Amino acid sequence: MLDRPRWTPKRIDLTRPSAARVYDYLLGGGCNTAADRELAKRLLEVTPQVRVTVRLNRSFLRRAVTWLVGQGVTQFLDIGSGIPSVGNVHQIAQGLNPKCRVAYVDNDPIAIAYAEPLLRDNAFATAVLADFRSPDEVLNAPDVRALIDFDQPVAVLTLLMMHFVADSADPARLMRRYRDALVPGSYVALSHPSFTGAQGDELADAQSVGEIVQDTLEPLHLRTADELLRIIDGFEPVPPGVVHLPLWRPDSDADVGRHPESSLVYGVVAAKP
Repeated sequence: MLDRPRWTPKRIDLTRPSAARVYDYLLGGGCNTAADRELAKRLLEVTPQVRVTVRLNRSFLRRAVTWLVGQGVTQFLDIGSGIPSVGNVHQIAQGLNPKCRVAYVDNDPIAIAYAEPLLRDNAFATAVLADFRSPDEVLNAPDVRALIDFDQPVAVLTLLMMHFVADSADPARLMRRYRDALVPGSYVALSHPSFTGAQGDELADAQSVGEIVQDTLEPLHLRTADELLRIIDGFEPVPPGVVHLPLWRPDSDADVGRHPESSLVYGVVAAKP
């Protein structure tokens, strides 16, 4: 667990929880602090399934990237990539096609600091400090431009990230900016928490979760499937559309389970026509 590793930027306050490090802890990683672990344990008290949720999201990432490579995609822009863990995008994609290029983007300096040594010897992968809410900064970052050819199809990944983007920031407008930078045949993959089931039933205590994170992490913005479709307007969802994570192209029926909605997260992959 983190104390003050030499690679950690001194300006980073390790006494304050970080979304990336909380996610890392829930995945069983070691890049987290006592503050991160305390917040994660408080979340688990009110939403015990959250540990399973992050693992289901990781499985969705693997299936989505595998499917995208199968469609001929060789370029990935992973925004809100977080701290590297087992089964990163470049490991999945390059394991299927060594020519795949991956640009990781995160607004957490610790996530980038942790990624840089992992990618040092990988000519087809890079990590950039930038924020989804600043599309021009992301799209025009020198390291992104050096690696990603926007005249060719690109898959933009925004997994478990958009819930930190407030409605006031107009996520649909931001996503349009990314869409406009992509050529036809490109894709977006999105996963997003939603504590409301397909029938409108409440699946978890959203108020309690919100109270836990409001003073520590960025506020949580839960959205319905219809709201996610509005965010990715202009992209065409591939089957099965917006569904709870276990239902998106599962490897087997056993992976779906009896209550896929308990994942608390929707997933979708959509193409730019």
